[in-house]
Amino acid sequence: MSRTPKPHPLTTRQARQIWLHAQRLDQRTPFGEGAQAVADAVAHLGYVQIDTIHVVERCHHHILFSRIPSYRRADLRHAQSIDKSVFEYWTHALSYVPTGDFRMFLPAMREHRREGHRWFASVKPADMRKVMRLLRAGPLTIRDIEDDVLVEKEHLWQSRKPSKRALQLAFYTGAVTVSERQGMLKTYELMTRHFGWDRLPGPASAREITTYLLDRALRSQGVVSLDSICHLDAPSRKPVARLIASRVRRGELVPVAIEGSGKQEHWAAPAVLEPNSEAVSPDLVHILSPFDPLIIQRKRTNLFFGYNHLFEAYVPKAKRKLGYFALPVLVGDEIVAALDLKTDRQAKKLLMQKWTWVGQGRKTAGRKELKQGIEQELDRFERFQLAE
Repeated sequence: MSRTPKPHPLTTRQARQIWLHAQRLDQRTPFGEGAQAVADAVAHLGYVQIDTIHVVERCHHHILFSRIPSYRRADLRHAQSIDKSVFEYWTHALSYVPTGDFRMFLPAMREHRREGHRWFASVKPADMRKVMRLLRAGPLTIRDIEDDVLVEKEHLWQSRKPSKRALQLAFYTGAVTVSERQGMLKTYELMTRHFGWDRLPGPASAREITTYLLDRALRSQGVVSLDSICHLDAPSRKPVARLIASRVRRGELVPVAIEGSGKQEHWAAPAVLEPNSEAVSPDLVHILSPFDPLIIQRKRTNLFFGYNHLFEAYVPKAKRKLGYFALPVLVGDEIVAALDLKTDRQAKKLLMQKWTWVGQGRKTAGRKELKQGIEQELDRFERFQLAE
């Protein structure tokens, strides 16, 4: 009878250095440059979240900029529309995902086709037939449809245009994809025509999807927990837990006890736990999006970094602590500040709304040099914000 191995102890600093390496935030240019760098970054991370908030550059561009210093918005457009190495679909949120992983999302598409989608239950068959007829003639944006009779919204973020709801439902069922974005204006295209396929690939099996979820997390997180693997995906927890147990028995994964984690279980591949003498350079500064994979799982970020990020865009102004859209600042392997920034595109400058020191940044020793390093990165961040 095999015994569960004793957990390998990790300090929080060791754990976060493993995570930073997995996220490629411990290197200056981990993916190179251009559209291929975008494809490689998305393939490694597994997803890059999309969001509409535009106080600073939208998060999908921001996340890529954090890992590709020479990143240009055109690189993502090229990867999506020309190389077609990435496409949009739902992970825990709307995201760019690698086209190489397309099969993993087909079962969800088929389920929506078979059972509908709770967000678009009001879509009428006539509206779906209309948009599909228009799409057969060529790619389509919602601005190309001018004859809609507007309807009442069923929730705050829903469109009043029936055709937009129909396009969104067609997107979730896999009938269409987003072939191009200009800001948040999406061009829809038939899925098979966009990719040049005669038919869609075969869907992944449930076992393949479980393996994909675990391997994606191990690659991009280094040290994983059930919460981090199955973020906002409760149905996957049981099959993922069974796969983890199987890999532990085979010696492919090792239980890990992170300092301060209490009873929460973590695992890692043995190679990840081998001693590494290369610490993250304290000269590396990243101004991160609140939707960055390093930040989006708040409890995990708090455990690894001792930093509890507050997203306060929907909090009344008087009750905000960090600001409307605070961006965490990573220096070396520490989160030391949160900057509430706003891009004034007309005046062509980046505005500092509020600067809050956190963690090691609260200490006065060395703060002058720390601030100088952050200000240098702010100059680079401003140039990125204002670039076309």
